[in-house]
Amino acid sequence: MTISRRRLGKLAAATGLALAAPAVWTTGRAQNRPIRIGASFSMTGPLSSTKAGLVGLQLWRDDVNAAGGLLGRQVELVTYDDQSTVAQIPSIYSKLVDIDKVDILVSPYGAVLSAPVMPFIKQRGRFMAGMFALAGNDGVKSDRYFHSAPWGPDAKVNWARGFFEVGKAAGCKRIAVLNADVEFAKVSAAGGKTAAKELGQEVVFEQSYPPNTSDFSAILRNLRGATPDAVFVCSYPPDSSALIRGLSEVGIGDSVKLFGGAMVGPQYAATLQALGSSLNGIVNFNLFVPEPTMVTPAVTSFLDRYTAIAVPEKLDALGYYIPPFYYVAGQLIAAAVTATGSTESAAMATWLHANPVKTLVGTATFNELGDWTERRVLMTQFQGIKGNDIEQFRQAGRQVILDPPALKSGELAQPFLKARGA
Repeated sequence: MTISRRRLGKLAAATGLALAAPAVWTTGRAQNRPIRIGASFSMTGPLSSTKAGLVGLQLWRDDVNAAGGLLGRQVELVTYDDQSTVAQIPSIYSKLVDIDKVDILVSPYGAVLSAPVMPFIKQRGRFMAGMFALAGNDGVKSDRYFHSAPWGPDAKVNWARGFFEVGKAAGCKRIAVLNADVEFAKVSAAGGKTAAKELGQEVVFEQSYPPNTSDFSAILRNLRGATPDAVFVCSYPPDSSALIRGLSEVGIGDSVKLFGGAMVGPQYAATLQALGSSLNGIVNFNLFVPEPTMVTPAVTSFLDRYTAIAVPEKLDALGYYIPPFYYVAGQLIAAAVTATGSTESAAMATWLHANPVKTLVGTATFNELGDWTERRVLMTQFQGIKGNDIEQFRQAGRQVILDPPALKSGELAQPFLKARGA
């Protein structure tokens, strides 16, 4: 199936029905049938912005099939729309395994949707590539789960550690923590406080807020009174945008050198375009940005192909945050299947635990929980943003990498107000 036949609008209609019909095979025929990979995607509902990941997985499938498939067999995707709801997940993954007879599983997006399927894969002994579930295997501890995103070990504490390390280097000793009252944000805030303590920083202000908060003026005024050096924010897209706009209206005080950290939203093209120059100075997590320390011919080719599909379909126009890591999930699967000559879950898992895999975003090695042994989460600072033109975010120097040191591409602009152009 070529890219032109695989426009996402058409697939959105097909998702919810398996993209390939289930079949019963004799032993001989099974050796020649496609290798089937099953997953759910949030094609509809509040998480539908993540459906751009499907393009990443499809591009990997197309590349593998063009090269002859895996073990001489074509790769086939079987996907369903989980409608961004937990209630859909158990039945979808039971159907993928028991009726569709898929060989390999890819998780839903994020910790909330992934949680219901984790006990299932452990009970059934199934291999799964995990997608963006922070510390998603910490509870179940399946030895057949492998995360595509480079959160690193002990992710609850360490994934955002770079924010506090950048702060320590800048002389930040007094930390404020602000988080939405939802699971991801609460886990992030708790981990941030632990990281701060380990680095000798004092938390002088803590505030949790309802997830539907849109006016942060009172919180920002109270925060300013605590005179923190750094403000660690754990938020989802709507409140991230409201907070950033609030900074422009209310201000934050002269003491602050660092603001951001765990804000979801400023990874997406639509949010970047909407906020424009008001992003300047913010330091926040990401997984890929087009800085010289990260760009390779392979990544450039992937993004060019992704953009050709995404822009007409009105998906995320940049595709930096989610789509590459669905391609990485495919690469992990391909490496394990090819090395073992099998789609057997135990064999694939044993091999991945013992061997590195070269991926689109770097070499991955895994610990016993299937997390990357090296934390590769970026802390980047928005610098020199002018207006709302999305094309500027394709340029180097607009999201400067401050951490990790191996990928650093520039220096922290501080203090915060000066970095914002105030």
